[in-house]
Amino acid sequence: MATPATITIEDVQTNTPGMVVKICKFSGQLDESNVDEKAQQIYGLIEQNPANLNLIFDFEELEYMNSKSIGYLTDWYGKVFESGGKIVIAKTRPNILDILQVVGLTQLIKTYPTIDEAKFAITH
Repeated sequence: MATPATITIEDVQTNTPGMVVKICKFSGQLDESNVDEKAQQIYGLIEQNPANLNLIFDFEELEYMNSKSIGYLTDWYGKVFESGGKIVIAKTRPNILDILQVVGLTQLIKTYPTIDEAKFAITH
């Protein structure tokens, strides 16, 4: 039985007016049974914050992601980047990092070992 996926979203306070930073904590397994539903959470966030949205994806508790979730990740990156924001990934497990490297996403989306380093990268 797969571990159900959850995405928890929290706001990050910044000193930059107009900048929106949110941490999206992913846990469990993103697979065929849930990826479309979970993706809507992130699309909703992007729609609510049409400009200067910056997302930190915390993958510390993400155990698995299928190819469809990688497609969504690429799409989210494009939408956020077009509106002047950034997406970075923090605290990725080795198996997930391997997948991201193999498909070339780490060249597009920067990865950081800690949330603090990801926050610094986004706000500076």
